[in-house]
Amino acid sequence: MTVLNLGSINIDIVFAVPHIPAPGETLSSTGREVFLGGKGTNMSVAIARAGGTVRHIGAVGPDGGWTVERLRAAGVDIGFIAELEEVTGQALIAVDADGENTIILYPGANRALRHDAVMAALAEAGPGDRLLLQNETNLQAEAAREAKALGLAVTYAAAPFDADAVKAVLPTLDMLFLNRVEAEQLTQATGQAPADLGVRDVVITLGADGCDWIGPGGVQHFDAVPVEPVDTTGAGDTFTGYTLAALERGLSMPAALELAGRAGALMVTRHGTSDVIPTLDEVRAFAG
Repeated sequence: MTVLNLGSINIDIVFAVPHIPAPGETLSSTGREVFLGGKGTNMSVAIARAGGTVRHIGAVGPDGGWTVERLRAAGVDIGFIAELEEVTGQALIAVDADGENTIILYPGANRALRHDAVMAALAEAGPGDRLLLQNETNLQAEAAREAKALGLAVTYAAAPFDADAVKAVLPTLDMLFLNRVEAEQLTQATGQAPADLGVRDVVITLGADGCDWIGPGGVQHFDAVPVEPVDTTGAGDTFTGYTLAALERGLSMPAALELAGRAGALMVTRHGTSDVIPTLDEVRAFAG
C-alpha cells in the first residue's frame, strides 16, 4: 500500500522565545533556526521513517528546490511535486521554554496546486492505496471525491482547523484525526459527536493524556508515554504518519496507535520539525 499525501511543503523559521508573545508585545528571541516543515511534509517524512511508502503530491516555488531534495533524501516519492511561480509556503514559529508554540502560516505554492496535476497523481494509485489530506492545500474536497471514486481509503487530519473544510470531505472519509480542541470545534459546527460522524475510525489526540480511538468496537483509550517536552511542533503530524505507516505494514489499529504514541513522545523531546522526526529504529529503542 502507498499513501498518497496531498500535503503542504513549508520553510519553517523557528524562533526560541522566553514566552509566547502577548498581543502588541515586541519580544527578542534567543535563537533562530530554519527547517523543512509543513504538516504535509511532516507526515510524509514520518511515514517514510516509519517504514511506509509515501508519494507526496504538492508544490513549491523557485525558492523551494532544497525542500524537495530533503524530502527525497528522507525516502519520500517526489514525482508529483510541482515547481510553481508562487513562493514556497512559509511558517514563522515561536517556541517557548516549556515547548509550547505559536505559528503564523503563509500558504504560498501550497494553495496554488493545479487540478490536472493532482488528478494525474491520483490516477497512478493502485488497489489498497490511501489518500491523506490536511488543511494546508487547495483541492482537498476534489481530491477526496476522486480518490473515493477510485476505491482509495481517505484519511484527513483536520488541521489547521476549519469547520467548512472538514464538512466538505466528511462524506468521503474512512479515517479522521483530530486533537481535543478540534474535536470540540467540529462537534459545535456539526451538532454531532465524533462517534456519530459516520467515519469508520476517528482518532482524537489528547496531548499528555494520550489518545482515544473511536472505531467499530467503540471507544478505546491509549495512555501517553510520559516525557519532558521541549518542542511540541510536529508531534501530531508524526503521530499521524506513524499510524498510517504501521497500518500499511500490517499492524492492527491498537498496535499502530501504541507505536505512534511512542513516536510522538520522542518527537516532543527534540527541537525542530521534519528534519528531526525519529526513525522506526529510534522509536523502537526509545525507553521513555
